[in-house]
Amino acid sequence: MRLCVIFNPTARGNQARRFRARLQTLAGDCALKPTTAPGAATALAAEAVAEGFDTIVAAGGDGTVSEVVTGLAGTSDGLARCRLAILPLGTINVFARELGLPLQPTAAWQAIQQNRETRVDLPCVEFAEAGQPRRRWFTQLAGAGLDSRAIARVDWQWKQRVGQFAYIAAGLSALRGPQPKIEVGGGGHHATGELVLIGNGRFYGGQIPIFPGADLRDGRLDVRVFPRTDWATLLRFGWNWLWRRFPVPADQVCFRADEFELRSDTAMPFELDGDNVGLLPARFRVQPQALRVTGIPG
Repeated sequence: MRLCVIFNPTARGNQARRFRARLQTLAGDCALKPTTAPGAATALAAEAVAEGFDTIVAAGGDGTVSEVVTGLAGTSDGLARCRLAILPLGTINVFARELGLPLQPTAAWQAIQQNRETRVDLPCVEFAEAGQPRRRWFTQLAGAGLDSRAIARVDWQWKQRVGQFAYIAAGLSALRGPQPKIEVGGGGHHATGELVLIGNGRFYGGQIPIFPGADLRDGRLDVRVFPRTDWATLLRFGWNWLWRRFPVPADQVCFRADEFELRSDTAMPFELDGDNVGLLPARFRVQPQALRVTGIPG
């Protein structure tokens, strides 16, 4: 097993500090490629594929994982030649939780050494940027509406201090003013709402099972459309989160499809795995069980 670790050297927090302290001991077992800027992990992952590594470790949060996966999937034969492994060093680590991976770096590294793997679906999104077609891959979640508008307002320095509470504050800020509409259609379904969430797995924002019936291996994405995003919606969500119950209200639309499109009459951003990456319109597809993930605990 030839390992390459892609790691953000400026990552903060106790998990990242402990990982940096172990780098010298890991040096003999793997190659280390530090990132230098947002988005750099994608190019480093493609570089690692070309250099013949068979296992690429994303050491970071869900954004780092998503960038590494985009580098793998965007490289010729990258998905066939390489596997993904995860050292969860982020704030929430939703995809690692979804897979049941160890959340402590030492335990996660030990699981990677045991070399057990699984296959999961790999979603992608096609959109335009500056008039040019783009494609990005993601692992766990996508969204547009209040979700992506809140991400655009996150104070990232404050996030380093207070973690996911920075997202809550940004969400409250995004509630002010009009809430633009988003249209979603495909797979025989059509709906309009102020928030659209798309799940490959069950969890959103940690351990919130927004998509309780989602399956990483069923070849479909779960879509949940919120017709309104007001204070009543937020309070209802908070109550359900407190009691860990997430029923689907009658006014919400839920469906599963392997391909669909999101549109909006406004300049609406959309997010993949917690980071805004572009503007609607965007078409979503899924590649059944295309991603190999190692580090699965026994």
